[in-house]
This record gives sequence, structure tokens and C-alpha cells, in this order.
Amino acid sequence: MLDTHAYSFLICFVPNSSFLCASTALNAEKGSTSRIAFLQQSAAAVAASVTLFPGQANAAKYGGFGAGSPEVIDPKDAIVDEEILKSDSVQKAIGGVKGYKQSVVDMKSALSADTQADIGPKIRKDLDFSVIRSDLNAINAALDEDTQRGTDRIVRAILQDITELEVSQKQKPGVARSETRLGNVCKKLDKLEKSFDDYLAFAK
Repeated sequence: MLDTHAYSFLICFVPNSSFLCASTALNAEKGSTSRIAFLQQSAAAVAASVTLFPGQANAAKYGGFGAGSPEVIDPKDAIVDEEILKSDSVQKAIGGVKGYKQSVVDMKSALSADTQADIGPKIRKDLDFSVIRSDLNAINAALDEDTQRGTDRIVRAILQDITELEVSQKQKPGVARSETRLGNVCKKLDKLEKSFDDYLAFAK
């Protein structure tokens, strides 16, 4: 049986539940839940969602703007409070998100140079959930409510991407990373980079 946190993550993927869980993933780590526990719960919830809602499994992943993701509006149609956007706190947050994206690019370069590179420590150091969530929330404050419904979806995707990346890059001691596993890790990095790009498009 899934516990409360895992169920909260899972319900974000239940059809027609978007309004109920707009901030669920953003608060996933509140309380005493550790990063490791959250990763385990998230993995369990994702697996359960595929079992319980096979027809909706792909619907949980946003695609291009307006494609399969009606809540994510085109950035050019977003309503942005320019005064808040230009504030020091929001500009600092935007710089932080750009830094997270650059870290992902650096990981891709590291794997390109060495397919056996251990990127786990960099993921844990550079992609801290609480810090990322704080920065994304700061940027969200400059957006109107309708736009936030879409950016909240992207935030959930970012947190899920990080979870999947950390799980997929793990290797057993003494076991080389296969081409298949390397390909999976690279796909996760590409997806995470795109997620950051999609979010930053609302902060221009």
C-alpha cells in the first residue's frame, strides 16, 4: 500500500485531478520525508500509475506547448507581472534555474567524455529539490494564476525528471555502464534540459 506522500505524487497523474494537485509535487519534501524516501515513493507511485491507469500513462507527460498538455499555455500568451519579474529575488531565481540547466549540460559532456562517469554526486549537489523548488516558486510569483497552472505542471515534470535521472544513473560497484543504460541516462538528461528550457521560456 502507498503511503500518504507516494499517493500524493500518484494522484498528480490521475485523470482530471490537476486542480487538486497543482502544488503537490512542490511540497513533496515538506516534513521529515528524506530525499531517498521521496525517490523511493516517487518510483513506486509512477509504477503504480502505469498499472492502474495504463491508458493515461503518457498523458501525465507534457509535450510541446499545447500538444497533449492543455494546461501549459504558449509562453508568448502568458501574463507576466514585469515588476515582480524584474525584482532581485526573481532574477536571482532565474539565474539559479539557468545554472541547473548548465549543470545538466555539463553532465552530458562528462558522459560524452567518459561513458562510465559517476554523475550521481553532481546530481545530488547541483539539483537539490528544496533549492530548485524555492527558485521555481519565486519565478511563479511573477505569473498569473492561469499561467501558473501550466508552469506547475512543468515543475512537477522537472522534479520527476530529476528523480528518474538519479535512479537511472546508478551503477552496481564493478559493473560497467552498458550502452543501453548510457542511452537511457542521456535521454533523461535531454528531457530534463528541455524541461528547464520550457520553464525559462516563461521568464523572458
